[in-house]
Amino acid sequence: MFDNLRADFKAASAERTLERGWWRVLLRFETPAVVQYRFAHWVQQLRVPVVRHLLLIVAVIWQRLNQIFLGGVVIAPDAEVGPGMVLHTCCGLNIGPVKIGAGCTFNHGVLIASGVKSVGDNVYFGGHAKVLGEVKIGNNVLVVANSVVLTDVPDNTTVMGVPARIRLPGGRPKRFPWKVMQPGRPEREAADQQKSQKVSA
Repeated sequence: MFDNLRADFKAASAERTLERGWWRVLLRFETPAVVQYRFAHWVQQLRVPVVRHLLLIVAVIWQRLNQIFLGGVVIAPDAEVGPGMVLHTCCGLNIGPVKIGAGCTFNHGVLIASGVKSVGDNVYFGGHAKVLGEVKIGNNVLVVANSVVLTDVPDNTTVMGVPARIRLPGGRPKRFPWKVMQPGRPEREAADQQKSQKVSA
């Protein structure tokens, strides 16, 4: 449990440049849902009967509190999610008892329904993406926002559509810098550099 949590915190810290550091990750809105899932999954694996049942009560109450205060987050304790799980925005998130690989990112409104065969490593789910039926998603896949996946998806693929029929090579989301984008800023910076060079000359 602790190894997975350490990997989850590391992935969450690397995802947002303004939220580096463990204490900032702990203060994130999504962190309680991650910790609760890891705790509940660990309790499921316990073999001490009385302790297991008592801790299961704690896990269930904690899960219900997450559903109330975090906007309906449900991650089944039966799910097997690999290390490095990132909940980018967790409102309305529902992950069923599915085997999911390492380094996956989930946005708000994502549904991974029970019955899904498996999800590979490094899969990025855009907001309100849905995976339904007995499907298998490969490694390095990008599921675009609002897509509904009903068929198997191979490795290194970007899928989109309702249902997700449009498939493009490559499965990595584009990372944008965490800053305000100002039109014409590069041109102004180049002009300022030219002025400074003239003054120095």
